[in-house]
Amino acid sequence: MNPDDIKYHREHTWVRAEGKHATVGITDYAQHQMGDIVYIDLPETDTEVDADSELSEVESTKATSPVVSPVSGTVLEVNEDLADSPEIINEDPYGNGWLVVLEMSDTSELNDLMSKTEYEKFLKEEEAK
Repeated sequence: MNPDDIKYHREHTWVRAEGKHATVGITDYAQHQMGDIVYIDLPETDTEVDADSELSEVESTKATSPVVSPVSGTVLEVNEDLADSPEIINEDPYGNGWLVVLEMSDTSELNDLMSKTEYEKFLKEEEAK
């Protein structure tokens, strides 16, 4: 179930914004598509990222996939628990499986992202292709 309080990116990442801080993760759909996640390469704190650019890489039993940042900003915090237990992403993608917290450089980028309803419609269209 996709939460209502977050915004979704077409590359299957999500963002939960609180002021200028944005917690970022991958969606439940993405973790299902990847299968069992065995490793994640997270950025260092103070790394600057642009919206629509690669934030990190996730390695699963199926493939290695880039994780695209939904917004621009500077990495304030990374989820250190994922280094030893990347499977947390599979178990709780919208909770304990978060990847990073960014300080957004432009909060208006949130307007370019999808709501829960728009994302679920997007998924249906993708699956129909």
